[in-house]
Amino acid sequence: MKFADFPKLKAFKVAVDENHVAEISLNRPEAINTMNDDFWAELPEIIEALDTDGTVRVVILSSQGKHFTAGMDLGAFNNLGGDPNHETARAAEKSRRWILSLQATFTALENARMPVISAIQGACIGGGVDMICATDMRFCTSNAYFNIKETALGITADVGTLQRIQHVMPSGLARELAYSSRNMDALEAQSCGFVNKVYADQEEMLTAVRALATDIASHSPLAVHGTKTMLNYSRDHSVQDSLNHMATWQAGMLQATDTREAMHANKEKRDPKFDNLLP
Repeated sequence: MKFADFPKLKAFKVAVDENHVAEISLNRPEAINTMNDDFWAELPEIIEALDTDGTVRVVILSSQGKHFTAGMDLGAFNNLGGDPNHETARAAEKSRRWILSLQATFTALENARMPVISAIQGACIGGGVDMICATDMRFCTSNAYFNIKETALGITADVGTLQRIQHVMPSGLARELAYSSRNMDALEAQSCGFVNKVYADQEEMLTAVRALATDIASHSPLAVHGTKTMLNYSRDHSVQDSLNHMATWQAGMLQATDTREAMHANKEKRDPKFDNLLP
């Protein structure tokens, strides 16, 4: 997918501004932004296009309408039993590959070179929680609520929530939410650190999130990329392994011109100018 293909998208709207900030917006408000086949096909291609291009430094993930997302489109559940005409083991292997492909869609957010910021209003249910757990930070409106819905539907959440959520809130609370499928409101989400801040409405939230994204984008994209890479690596490895990985990374990155530019700009009391990452 190329930037020129963005107007053809069915499940999303994508806009890139002059500050190197891209906003990916779920764009099926009439269907409560449920995650249909178009969603799963388009999102990883959008992220790949933005990441590969190298000019985008921050991504905002938002949505159109009253609610952020109601999660997986119910049509996806019609085939959970598989085709009875297929041999059982082969059908299970096919199902496993399907689940892995869904997981990869959200892992793309985590693996992107640039930070991804979620801006959530109204309901964020099921797959929506899977998705925002893979983003770097989360902001929401006062009417937002979060629900790990899968247990109530008789299934185990399988697209990333259970693997990531204990890294972004206390384990006991994560387990309570996952076992019970109860709603967590915006204030509780903020108090436990799941969201960074709560805003009165979507307009106020997006104004603040766009300002934050612009601020991040003004810094060296190489330094921001390195910071995201190190934070993700440290989450999944020991302190000693992470320090060793940091030293190896930094041995190459300290050769960048960005450090000198930042120092000169500070001395000259001007805004620094940084080159984009290479495609």
